[in-house]
Amino acid sequence: MPLHYIYLTLAILTETIGTTALQASQQFTRPLPSVIVVVGYGLSFWLLALTLKYMPVGIVYAIWSGLGIVLIAAIGFVVFRQTIDLAAMAGMALIIAGILVIHLFSDSATH
Repeated sequence: MPLHYIYLTLAILTETIGTTALQASQQFTRPLPSVIVVVGYGLSFWLLALTLKYMPVGIVYAIWSGLGIVLIAAIGFVVFRQTIDLAAMAGMALIIAGILVIHLFSDSATH
């Protein structure tokens, strides 16, 4: 796997951890989850910056935010017992389809 995809994957994972901790922080009233939010987002943005050495910002942001949305929705469903209706699932399927189109067919995906 190319290095920039490793950076991007780690950026998505650290953003997902940070966002999950954001829910757990209860509006920053719990110290440990609050620290995890700051560290998670900090690492995520640093890893995104490294990814931008190899890929354009629009493509990176589309993949990062799209996969982050889907992962957070799944975590919300499993961990926080949040419901996801059919329209939300369809929208997330379209997000994944868009990411696949970018990855498989776009010449813009890498410099």
